[in-house]
Amino acid sequence: MGQPAQIVIPTGPEAAGQARTYVREVLANGDFPVGAACLDDVLLILSELVTNSYRYGTEPGDSMRVVVLTTPVHVRIEVHDPVRRHPEFRETTEERVRGRGLHIVDALAARWDVDDRPFGKAVWAEVPRYPTAN
Repeated sequence: MGQPAQIVIPTGPEAAGQARTYVREVLANGDFPVGAACLDDVLLILSELVTNSYRYGTEPGDSMRVVVLTTPVHVRIEVHDPVRRHPEFRETTEERVRGRGLHIVDALAARWDVDDRPFGKAVWAEVPRYPTAN
């Protein structure tokens, strides 16, 4: 297992797309190939984490760090930002357009959590490389 791949990207509306492009490239060229279903889940979770970071974990001019690590068992993605406030589940309603991101992460990730850092936090999620039998 090698070192995690990482990139620092500026915050803004294009951050999720930049993060997806980077992680897709890392996973396409990594030591442990991932299937299409795993890739789809990783990219959707990544989009939600980056969007949450952009909206609630950064100020204009800040940047975020995206980290991806593949193992024989899972793909781990992390999004680091400078705000220590943890994300929270929001009640979903038919009228509310936003607020479903963590529900999506919780449904797709094998596990996820938030780690406090000296200058902010890292929200991370792990996705199994191959589907498991239920």
